[in-house]
Amino acid sequence: MDSVRNSTFPLLFFLLFCFSVSTEKQFSIPRLGARRKSIQDEPNTISSSNSEDLQTFFFTQTLDHFNYKPDSYTTFQQRYMINFKYWGGPNVSAPIFVCFGGEESLDYDVEINGFLPENAPRFKALLVYIEHRYYGKSIPFTSLEEAMTNASTFGYLNTAQALADYAAVLLHIKKNYAAERSPVIVVGGSYGGMLAAWFRLKYPHIALGALASSAPILYFDGITPNPQVGYYTVVTKDFQEASESCYETVSKSWAEINEIASMPNGLSILSEKFRTCKPLNKAFELQDYLDSMYADAAQYNEPPRYPVNVVCGAIDAAPEGTDILGKIFAGVVAYMGNQSCYDMGGFGSPTQSYDTWTWQICTELVMPIGHGYNDTMFPPAPFDLKSFTKTCEGLFGVKPNPHWVTTYYGGQDLKLILHRFASNIIFSNGLRDPYSSGGVLESISDSVIAVSTVNGSHCLDILVAQESDPQWLVMQRKAEVKIIEGWIAHYHSDLLEFQDENHA
Repeated sequence: MDSVRNSTFPLLFFLLFCFSVSTEKQFSIPRLGARRKSIQDEPNTISSSNSEDLQTFFFTQTLDHFNYKPDSYTTFQQRYMINFKYWGGPNVSAPIFVCFGGEESLDYDVEINGFLPENAPRFKALLVYIEHRYYGKSIPFTSLEEAMTNASTFGYLNTAQALADYAAVLLHIKKNYAAERSPVIVVGGSYGGMLAAWFRLKYPHIALGALASSAPILYFDGITPNPQVGYYTVVTKDFQEASESCYETVSKSWAEINEIASMPNGLSILSEKFRTCKPLNKAFELQDYLDSMYADAAQYNEPPRYPVNVVCGAIDAAPEGTDILGKIFAGVVAYMGNQSCYDMGGFGSPTQSYDTWTWQICTELVMPIGHGYNDTMFPPAPFDLKSFTKTCEGLFGVKPNPHWVTTYYGGQDLKLILHRFASNIIFSNGLRDPYSSGGVLESISDSVIAVSTVNGSHCLDILVAQESDPQWLVMQRKAEVKIIEGWIAHYHSDLLEFQDENHA
């Protein structure tokens, strides 16, 4: 959820990782992340008042929660923050709202998450933000360099360990502030949203409920029909709905790039035409940059700017006689701003978060995202697990386990299974978000509820509210708050009942 819009790495921004998706081409895998990368002229959405009220703590965390070897008892300092300003206190069992950090520094989540501070006064809630291991300042071992040395030190980075971390921190907080009877609501967006939903399933004795925003928990192991093209099908739909002529221009541009690249000095022509910061070595570098830009615009297609409309508006408004690639470049300038040059690696520049997130998607978080054949506005490039595996082995010496997420958390026959035992989870999605193709879009029971908006984008409901927010977004947030109010009211009713029984 990461002028987080202005952070170097938005995780949940475009952590774009180039994997081989066919024998001929590689395309960046769209990042998970609640906020887009730095885009010019974006409004500032930092919740500064919340930041001023936060206190920072460090918890002595166990390195390995699932082993009893001596080295498993190694510890590290895990960062968390608390805002006490609105809390009604343990005497009235006032709730605890928790933001689960994702694949970035905790500062990012604090700045962009508006759901917690905006609803804290209403619920008299204690606000807690917990940083994910291996990100920000929560680094195991003596340094980041040591933590990222090889698969042996990287091996403690996985979702099960992260959830166990969160459980340990929350139990510590509840005990430290005599808040054993305070109900806990966990909130997360994108990857953090997946963690929130999984935490409610794995630790129902700690979390009363979860709000999982834009959490593509079905984008694993073939759960969704034709998952390889789901993401880019939605991107295409967004552009086609914005402008049929824009969609057609983008569709034709890939062949045009290849044709010019095949000419003498063709790459130089493309470098000059798209004002690249460095000369292109191959046409794919430009194609991958454009692929990432279109996906970014669609995933974060937020009001009032609606980036897809910005891109298509510029493409369609190009002067009469402008050729196809001239129109495409006009879209780049409109979206990225009028820069002296454009960095073709800008969407996937390596950072700490990039490296650690790459490890995660190379091990358990394998989402088969690719381009299908003749069903999107992109050139065909289906996800290829063999090539993906080869890349991961080259990077880390490990093979991906594409079946582990569904083995450990479930997912197959989700509706039947969760209907039987799950409760108190909100799956919120915006249907313009390409990752909604892997989200839970239908309610499973009276308390496992899907809240979707036709025009919504990635994690929009949990970001800082703006005066310009459309009514449908306001109503989505109100619906989520009403559901959570019901959970907490039911909990307090049960609490009174059990207290009366104990005193009888």
